[in-house]
Amino acid sequence: MAAAMESLSGGGRVSGLSGTDGDEVEEDSPAVLLSVLVQHGQVGLCFYDSKDSSLNYMVDTPDNPELHVLARVIQEISPHVVITSAKQEHCMTHFLQQLGSNPDYKPEVVTYPYVDFGLEVSKQRLLSAHLPFLPASISERDKMSYLSSCISFESPLMLRAVGALLKCLDRRRVGVELEDSSVGVPILQFHAYTLKGVVYIDQDTYSVLQIFKSELHPSVYKLHSGEKEGLSLYGILNCCRCKFGSKLLRQWFLRPTKDLAVLHRRQEVIRFFTSPRNADILRTLQSSLHNITNIPTVLRRMALSHTKVTDWKNLYKMVHSAVCIRDTVRHLPQSIQLFRDISDGFSDDLHYIASLLSRVVDFEMSIAENRFSIKPNVDPAIDEKKRRMMGLSSFLTDVARRELEHLDARIPSCCVIYIPLIGFLLSVPRLPSMVEKEDFEIEGLDFMFLSEDRLHYRSQRTKELDNLLGDLHCIIRDMETAVMTQLQNTVLGRSASIYKVLDLTAELDCLMAMSSVSQEYGYTSPRLASHRRITIIEGRHPLLELCSPVFVANSFQSSESHGRVKIITGPNSSGKSIYLKQVGLIVFMALIGSDVPAKEAEIGLVDGIFTRIQSRESVSVGLSTFMIDLNQMAQALNSSSDNSLVLIDEFGKGTNTVDGLSLLAASISHWLQKAPVDVPHILLATNFHSLLQLGLLPSSVLLSLLTLETAVDGDELVFLYQLKEGICQSSYAANIALLAGLPAGLVQRGLEVSELYRTGRPIRRVDNASSEEQTIRCRSVVEKFLSLDLEDKDLDLQHFMKEELLPSAGEVLSHR
Repeated sequence: MAAAMESLSGGGRVSGLSGTDGDEVEEDSPAVLLSVLVQHGQVGLCFYDSKDSSLNYMVDTPDNPELHVLARVIQEISPHVVITSAKQEHCMTHFLQQLGSNPDYKPEVVTYPYVDFGLEVSKQRLLSAHLPFLPASISERDKMSYLSSCISFESPLMLRAVGALLKCLDRRRVGVELEDSSVGVPILQFHAYTLKGVVYIDQDTYSVLQIFKSELHPSVYKLHSGEKEGLSLYGILNCCRCKFGSKLLRQWFLRPTKDLAVLHRRQEVIRFFTSPRNADILRTLQSSLHNITNIPTVLRRMALSHTKVTDWKNLYKMVHSAVCIRDTVRHLPQSIQLFRDISDGFSDDLHYIASLLSRVVDFEMSIAENRFSIKPNVDPAIDEKKRRMMGLSSFLTDVARRELEHLDARIPSCCVIYIPLIGFLLSVPRLPSMVEKEDFEIEGLDFMFLSEDRLHYRSQRTKELDNLLGDLHCIIRDMETAVMTQLQNTVLGRSASIYKVLDLTAELDCLMAMSSVSQEYGYTSPRLASHRRITIIEGRHPLLELCSPVFVANSFQSSESHGRVKIITGPNSSGKSIYLKQVGLIVFMALIGSDVPAKEAEIGLVDGIFTRIQSRESVSVGLSTFMIDLNQMAQALNSSSDNSLVLIDEFGKGTNTVDGLSLLAASISHWLQKAPVDVPHILLATNFHSLLQLGLLPSSVLLSLLTLETAVDGDELVFLYQLKEGICQSSYAANIALLAGLPAGLVQRGLEVSELYRTGRPIRRVDNASSEEQTIRCRSVVEKFLSLDLEDKDLDLQHFMKEELLPSAGEVLSHR
């Protein structure tokens, strides 16, 4: 076994170990620092994630003056710090002002002089960065060659942003605040970050479609410290068994893609695991995923020499589970790309690490002593010193017996003990006569200290033991620490294999979770293509079907030349909004590679999903509700393409009826006039029946009119929730008001007013004064009438009748 240690390389600083068997791996508070530089319509950026000590970079990318790409990056990674140049273009200045005016999210903005973004300065900082996975003796030339394979040197803006980021990391000492100044902020991996092929979905769409929904944690101990996922699409699909799977699934949700190769890669895995004959394999792999823990934190601690006992145990479990996953996957069809990647990507380094940890680390002893301990037969020198330590017990008993013979007869017993860093001591009980410190003196012994009614002395014999045996405990600990340092360096040298495991197992975890959900809820695999058609047969709302005992399925078809603009009318509560969201969710699920809740589906890849469904809170953004609605509609009008999906619900109701109807009609006409190209898939629900009854829209083969079926049984309105072609002739507002519990008299009066308004007749006020008020009024009118002098020629009887007695009677007299 000693030969197993010959391959370990030395080096590194070691700190004390702590932790117990039941402890979880502690996670440092994560911080994300984003560095960005914008010049001449290009944006270059990179960011550091302290959670896994990774530097993520994005190649220089064209961006518009509003910096939509940068906004999307910030939305996705939510940086705590944004680093940029003090010398910047106007668009960047305006962008930072908007970022600072957002009350819900305000990252810290740090500006550095323009010279700190110099290209050569940035390259030198990159060469000087702390990269623990590289040998300390590597030459600058070799280091530059290696870095050129990790990061794109063809993107000058990004490279300049990297330089400023490294300066900020060194100044703030992220994650190494308490370390010696010679210890740099570690960079354990480089990741390429890209938005290519990502489908555009804004935050409002995520909210109204209920793709994510955070809720306060139900535990009173976590009300202020954390949130949990509520009823949402992510909450349903997230059956992942490890944290890295859940994190990757969230990234897929935030970055739905139109890359067919990526989607087909995911679909083939889901189809494999949804087959009933592969259920046992699914359960076996999922059970292995439980041990895929937060290894980046462990590797980061190794780079800083802060490894805990539980870190070694968690690392061993993870590597062992990865080997089991690889062995299982190698028996699966290698025609599936992910299985082939796992079979090839899980290298023999994993088996080597697992074998080495198993042979070297004594996990039981490490946990018992709360420090790193190695197994026997690893290092003969350590074994010899441990044998000497084990034989000390009986030997020290003999020494204590001989010492007792030379002590005062009043002392009944004594023992010889060993205390690390102090040495061997003679321990005797404290006698009742020993009160003052002077009483502790014993001839031939040097008093050391008093502890728990026992006196500790150094004798001539204990001094000889110190010289003979030395500080054996500390020597053993130092030797085992040296072995631990070698083991750390070996693991860090193969960290690339471990990170590959995390990436592939996270992907496998996500796809197995989607497969489990698909089986449980009866989803089907959609056909994906690059055409402009969307066909959904008997689609269902993935959230509502879980809450409703009966759900009526509805289809959706939008082709390249027919029915791309669908207008849905129907009573309130008939299911119009649900149908809109249902279509949006099914399309979204297809764009992350998931199966969908439908009997059959064929999805032409869309490049964006735009919604105007629900108004956001206006207080936080300082805009009126209608202005926010207009902004959402403007986004759909200006940014959607012929491959986009646009969902509009009740646009125009936030203002005057005529104005709202006019804006709605103009918006639809704008899209219809683009025919036959540049017309997105549009699904619009409205209660403006005049939009169709007055013929405000141009005729077009792209326009399709739909309604949701209802039935009236006497005074009762029955919702059938079935979509059909046609126009709703009535909103059935009175029936719905009765269902909502409004008083019948109030509803009846509403019907009367509605009929009078519709026919153009005058609407007269109806007073329902109390009997007491009527009595007082009648008494007043009689008194006034009795006081009239009917003989007076100047009496204006008509004025009295109109103003004082009966206003309606005055109207009759005036007509006469």
